Amino acid sequence: MAGAARGTPPKLVLCVIDALSPEMLERAVAAGAAPTLQKLIAQGHYVPDCVAAFPSVTPVCAASIVTGVAQDEHRIPAMNWFHREEARYVEYGSSFRAAQRFGIARQLTDTVYNMNRAHLSHDTPTVFETLDDADVRTAGTTYVMYRGRHRHEPQRDTALARVVAALMRYPVMGPRELFYADIFASRPTSCRSNLGMPGVRDRHSGCVSSYLVEHDLFDFLLLSLPDNDWYSHKYGREGQLHSIAQADTQLARVCAAAGGVDEFLAEHAVIAMADHSQSDITATIALQDELAELGVFGPARPAEASSGQEPRLAVCPSQRAAMVYALHEPERDAMRASVATRALAIEGIEHVMWLARDAHERPSEGIIASPVHGELRFSPEGPLQDSRGACWSVEGALATIEATVHDGRLSTPAYPDALARVWAALTCPTSGEVLLSAAPGYEFLDWGRQAHLGGGSHGSLHACDSLGALVVCGAELPRREPGQWAIRDVAGLVREHFGLGGS
Repeated sequence: MAGAARGTPPKLVLCVIDALSPEMLERAVAAGAAPTLQKLIAQGHYVPDCVAAFPSVTPVCAASIVTGVAQDEHRIPAMNWFHREEARYVEYGSSFRAAQRFGIARQLTDTVYNMNRAHLSHDTPTVFETLDDADVRTAGTTYVMYRGRHRHEPQRDTALARVVAALMRYPVMGPRELFYADIFASRPTSCRSNLGMPGVRDRHSGCVSSYLVEHDLFDFLLLSLPDNDWYSHKYGREGQLHSIAQADTQLARVCAAAGGVDEFLAEHAVIAMADHSQSDITATIALQDELAELGVFGPARPAEASSGQEPRLAVCPSQRAAMVYALHEPERDAMRASVATRALAIEGIEHVMWLARDAHERPSEGIIASPVHGELRFSPEGPLQDSRGACWSVEGALATIEATVHDGRLSTPAYPDALARVWAALTCPTSGEVLLSAAPGYEFLDWGRQAHLGGGSHGSLHACDSLGALVVCGAELPRREPGQWAIRDVAGLVREHFGLGGS
């Protein structure tokens, strides 16, 4: 087995607290509601502005966390997207009503099986696969990204599991120890998740992880605590004061299995992080309705557009981001122009983005358009350097992303790592022709006509959705720390911990 770097604890826990807002974490710590996280921060390295992917939604971010790359390589583009080869929508769970529109069985199959087996690129190995290949003992609790080298059959040891097995009949490839809701369990425990229902998932993860610690069953564990996101969606960002405390309780439970936090940290390094953040929602955008005259492909009757005419577009809302696909290649450019023009006139849409190509169909430049400031055109390899050291050429309205340039340095604090994130989204082969980002306070209605009015949501390019907390305790930091941390840096930390290099 590959070993941990000299002077670091031999084992590593990657704890993903979904939607962990830096501001709310700091408030919870100050109030004494998160003592375990407080200790990790005090003994480790705290980053209050780790940048998510764009769209800043869980499937895209989770894929970046476990692979270390953006979606131009890992190929997971959104929460809801259009599969060109299969001529259908892929829906990973925007809401229960959205799942009903597309079919519950189809939604479950896409989320549980296809996301890892077919949609996530096989050219981008996950940390589970890399560590499995090095004979590191891997483990994971319920997380949308789990692909590893070990085969797991669906559970059938309880009445509930047998009901689920009627839909979830096939094995998966995951880490050595995999506990995914009540569907997969690599060994029997007393832990039950009630099918991974919100509000119960953190307790299931804490139960399973405590068992794994007590029985010394892993070297690397991905501990997923997703209920903070659900609570934030329902109650808004302020609700995190409660749900962060609940997550901290489960983290303390895991540490208690080793005798307490100090004893746990003597044998385990910990990386605790958000995949994205959240912001409060006060208004909605019905993009399907706004573009209906162009002929929108509907989920219930795929041969017919939602307006009753021939479908020409697929509309894919992903909370505070959205994508639009042209269904017919000969009219791709014309439809892109029509969609962009209409989208810039829709209240609540802050940015409209698309990709220009050269005569050989190679990406030549990205365009970010604002209804207020106009267009900014950009491409890689230029004279300006961003906060992460990437180089860009830019032309047009810097105000579009509130950018400033000083001594060759490009700064975009309101839209962190904006150019790299947008470029990755635009050049992802499974993305749409037009990408949209909502202004603060706005959310796109999903295909079930659901939104989080009065609660919180995420997905946009804006900092309010895109900056999450990161705590590294006991694991070595890179020799050259990034000018701006991003979630795609974490896979490198994990691999480096086990002596496998940062790539």
